[in-house]
Amino acid sequence: MLTVGDLMTRDVVTLQETDGLLNGDDLLKLHHVRHLPVVRAGKLVGLVSHRDLIRALGRHAASAPQPVAISDIMTRGLETVTPEVPARDAIHKLLDGRFGCLPVVGRDDTLVGIITEADFMRLASRLLDAAESEGRAAPEAGVTVS
Repeated sequence: MLTVGDLMTRDVVTLQETDGLLNGDDLLKLHHVRHLPVVRAGKLVGLVSHRDLIRALGRHAASAPQPVAISDIMTRGLETVTPEVPARDAIHKLLDGRFGCLPVVGRDDTLVGIITEADFMRLASRLLDAAESEGRAAPEAGVTVS
């Protein structure tokens, strides 16, 4: 059984609650990612997405005399998974919740990784390549594979 731990990114780029919006924007661009978990002493406390930053930069850029902290815009109360969760369950969680990612936590909400839509797209690509190299036809669009 394939698990979240088999697919997740372990070297996660993170933010601190006290970081500013511009720091978050810089990290997104530098690391080519769309989601930045927010940690306090290694524990997950929130998440900031590319969309969150764009929205906040648009709202606060012209009117904010003080820098806006990440804690002001981050999403709290996140859906998470552990590394042992079956990959199929994580896929359903992403689809049902319409999430772009799921932070992966260990004991005591310690951040240990992140799994994203892109991770599952890479898996799908590898599976399709393997099926085609074995001479099997790839499933047609709209056909459910079980």
